[in-house]
Amino acid sequence: MFRLHQKLAVRIFHGCNLLALWAMIGSGLQIYVANPVFGGRGGLTPPFFLCLGGWLAGGRHLHFFFMWLLAVNLLCYGLYLLISGHWRRRYPSLQDLKALSFSHNPKRRTYAWHRLTLVGLILTLCLSLYTGLGMYKPVQLSWIVDSVGGDWQALRIAHFLPMVVIVALATAHVSHIFKIGEWALVQSIFFDAYRPKKAILSEGDRSEPVS
Repeated sequence: MFRLHQKLAVRIFHGCNLLALWAMIGSGLQIYVANPVFGGRGGLTPPFFLCLGGWLAGGRHLHFFFMWLLAVNLLCYGLYLLISGHWRRRYPSLQDLKALSFSHNPKRRTYAWHRLTLVGLILTLCLSLYTGLGMYKPVQLSWIVDSVGGDWQALRIAHFLPMVVIVALATAHVSHIFKIGEWALVQSIFFDAYRPKKAILSEGDRSEPVS
């Protein structure tokens, strides 16, 4: 049997991200209900059970609190990957791009897609934080508003649409992990799990499972 174990730092960062994203999406939808981005006050609104905060002010308080949690968590995770050197295994290289273009090995392509998806997810999270800060302090950070043409509605759309992309990329991220090591590898992000060695896809030059 192969013991799937992730470092404590990885588990903390993933747990904080999961909590922050769940709270920010729910509270963001609560804010959205007060003045829908699409269609104005009579526009499309999400089901009430998806919203967190109870009302506009409650949603804003939750949203801003978890925004800082997400920002600090991403910063700490980035520093951790840089200092530990794990960024070499977490992010795509030219070899991954070549594998997607020329490799006929589905296992190798899965690893490449996994890394590309992870980078896309992190960049989209940064974009969401960037536009969110512009909405949080539009006067003090007016240059963020100006970067989308100085249009408040454009800024709202630029902040809302990344949420949809984040959900899609997070789903793809989990599906790639599942494809690499099935449910046991997904579970190992938070708790130790065990799988037969042959059940974990081999990447050739890398023997450790990618989380």
